[in-house]
Amino acid sequence: MDMDTDMTHSNPLAQTLTLPCGSIIPNRLCKAAMTEGLATPEGLPSAALNRLYGIWSDGGAGLLLSGNIQIDGDHLERPGNVIIDGEPNEALQKALSTWAQAATRGGNQFWAQISHAGRQTQKMVNPKPKAPSAIKLGLPGGQFGEPEALSIEEIEQIVKRFALASRAVIDAGFTGVQIHAAHGYLISQFLSPRSNVREDKYGGSLENRARLLLSIIAEVRLAIGKDTPLAVKLNSADFQKGGFDFADSLQVLQWLEVAGVDLVEISGGTYEQPKLLGVQGLEAEEKQDLALSTSTREAYFVDFAQAMQDKVNIPLMVTGGFRRREVMEQAVINGSADMIGLGRPLCVQTDAPKQLLAGESELERFEDELKLLPTWLEFLLKNNTMRMIATSMVQFWYYAQLNSLAHTGEANRKLTVFQASKSVFSQQNSWMKARRQVDSA
Repeated sequence: MDMDTDMTHSNPLAQTLTLPCGSIIPNRLCKAAMTEGLATPEGLPSAALNRLYGIWSDGGAGLLLSGNIQIDGDHLERPGNVIIDGEPNEALQKALSTWAQAATRGGNQFWAQISHAGRQTQKMVNPKPKAPSAIKLGLPGGQFGEPEALSIEEIEQIVKRFALASRAVIDAGFTGVQIHAAHGYLISQFLSPRSNVREDKYGGSLENRARLLLSIIAEVRLAIGKDTPLAVKLNSADFQKGGFDFADSLQVLQWLEVAGVDLVEISGGTYEQPKLLGVQGLEAEEKQDLALSTSTREAYFVDFAQAMQDKVNIPLMVTGGFRRREVMEQAVINGSADMIGLGRPLCVQTDAPKQLLAGESELERFEDELKLLPTWLEFLLKNNTMRMIATSMVQFWYYAQLNSLAHTGEANRKLTVFQASKSVFSQQNSWMKARRQVDSA
């Protein structure tokens, strides 16, 4: 990593970042990956998606990350994901190119986040998703089906699909690729001994559990070349008893550095333990063997990244909780984070990076005002199922903001959590209906 000028004499967030591959990111602010749900029923990027990313490209971030681009149409993170599950036809390649053009018009980089949802595929998409092992997601409500264990042949095919999708997006004009190995999706499921109880070469030891990820990295690097940015999103921990922990994460990070990865985004949690959203899951959070600098730190994973920086030289990005510019600047100055990821604030403040670079001291905290239940009913949140429903529905408010931006060019601040949830449910059901018609045609 490299900087043009001394950070102590200029705005640290405005510094460029030179990656190991030689590619240069214009500044230290990144629009983090957020699920959009705006693809066509065929899984193609839409005009609405192009509009959204054009707005973000104008917003000043040096790097934009796409939401989940899925390598398997039967394993979507949510209805409306972009899908690249084979050699792209002319329509898909053209749509990808148009998306890339819109998303880079501000002179920023645009990387594709490529993923497979595994057992975190909603039942409405696939009632029997594939996973490392036949272990069902431990969430109430019946939203997720009974998974089936992948065969060796299927795993090898998944590796090829990651490489194929990576090649397709680079050919279309994306400037880099991020492999999603966090948040409980398929690769993360392989890494965790809670969801991976295989007894073959993909299970057991950490080396075996990391085999899928490292195989994907090797194949993707061959597909996109040595000069193209290749990143990974990795959990600092799953924060679940018996799960992928900080020691595991540090070892995998060291293997990724040896494998030639250019940047690792440090995150954490799964659907069962949504640490990435800053909320409590169904079980008590498993504490990690790490000295935290302060219990009130607003950025969730900075301390993990700081500890990792002492062990590796690979550039790290931290996403989750950042709102104050001084906290972001300090994270860059002290080496905790080489890139700062911004997510939910950009669902409304689309030019937040420009504001921060111009001296804005703090971004809005929409999450402080968003809630499903009135105060007098909040006692219901003591129930695990109700708490998870409320958390999901608050998240739907952000989904609805992206939909509003994509279709009207403006966020809808007046939207309530209930109204947003109703809109998202309707949109997803309509998309799935149209998707089934496509599949049956």
